[in-house]
Amino acid sequence: MDALRTSLRNIFRKRLRSVLTIAGIAIGVLSVVVITSIGDIGKRTVNSELDSIGIGGIAISAKEASVGDAQLSLIESDEMVTDCMPVLAKYTTAEIHNTETKSMVFGINTQAKQMVSLEVLHGRMINQSDLQANARVCVVDESYAKATYKRSNIVGKTINVLLGETYQPLEVVGVVASGGNVLQNLMGEYIPCFIYAPYTTVQTAYGTTGYDQIMVKLKEGADSEQVSDALVAKLETSLSSGSVQVQNLVQQKEKLNGILDVVTLILAVIGGISLVVAGLSIMTVMLVSVHERTREIGIKKAIGASRGIILREFMAESFLICLIGGAAGLALGVGLTFAGCLLTGIAFVPNFGMMGFCLIFSLVVGMLFGVYPAMKASQLKPVDALRME
Repeated sequence: MDALRTSLRNIFRKRLRSVLTIAGIAIGVLSVVVITSIGDIGKRTVNSELDSIGIGGIAISAKEASVGDAQLSLIESDEMVTDCMPVLAKYTTAEIHNTETKSMVFGINTQAKQMVSLEVLHGRMINQSDLQANARVCVVDESYAKATYKRSNIVGKTINVLLGETYQPLEVVGVVASGGNVLQNLMGEYIPCFIYAPYTTVQTAYGTTGYDQIMVKLKEGADSEQVSDALVAKLETSLSSGSVQVQNLVQQKEKLNGILDVVTLILAVIGGISLVVAGLSIMTVMLVSVHERTREIGIKKAIGASRGIILREFMAESFLICLIGGAAGLALGVGLTFAGCLLTGIAFVPNFGMMGFCLIFSLVVGMLFGVYPAMKASQLKPVDALRME
């Protein structure tokens, strides 16, 4: 405690120099906290968006033919499958309110709300009656509604969609939240608006009875690769060998998460370099302090202060500088991240593990760079120190 009190007095003795040194540590911690927080938020947001557009299971299709009801029944019978949905996906053109846009039309069934995590804002989803009647109805995403009518609720409007070789009038019965809004913002015109129609309606328009693919949702904790292999073996009994294609969306998402983790780590290391630079400034300041207080050290040693006391005093000073700077940088980093989340409407989830690591790392840096000046101060001989002016 005596060493800490003495260190505090010494820090306040040279306030400007101490403040600048503390600021260096704070900026280093601030940069690491902000960078890692942005990485965590980005990863969480991307995962949420991928889940919302159905990228969270596996997708099964056939190379030379379409998959059909026989394959759907085989998949449904697997004990590791919780839900599955036949899908027809067509990149086409849609026209509404004198506005023509490129669109992705998905032929879906009643499982779409669960499989693709669609949030209904207005109206309803595709129901069983629509499927049985091959109804000319559709559900659109909110971004498409706003782009055409400048409002989200366009239930009752009619969209002319090019299905097959002719335009089909589809009545809008529902509007859902734009699941891929982040992806759409990033990709601009390359990601079209989404339109959901009864799969039976799309089949009739294209003159087919099969599906482009079957989306499969697995049980929590299921090994996606193992389940994929089992489904391929099962499906090849009804299709020719080697014709079944499986897209393991879980693995693809994990690979994307790995890339995001690496990018975040690289940026954090770059931010951590500023902490090391701040550590060098601590060493410089402490060496200057040793030189300025040489006579003081000599007097202390002359009246009985041991090398250990002098060593602890300078180490405590380095520790306090890093503790104050680390705490200030941590508070500023969390505050800036929280403010950014408020402005963008993104949920703020603090990463306490990373915060603790940043604070501990700053203390370790301070202690490491404070060792040499402290050792130098403790090794001064009283006679030589008192001779110094």
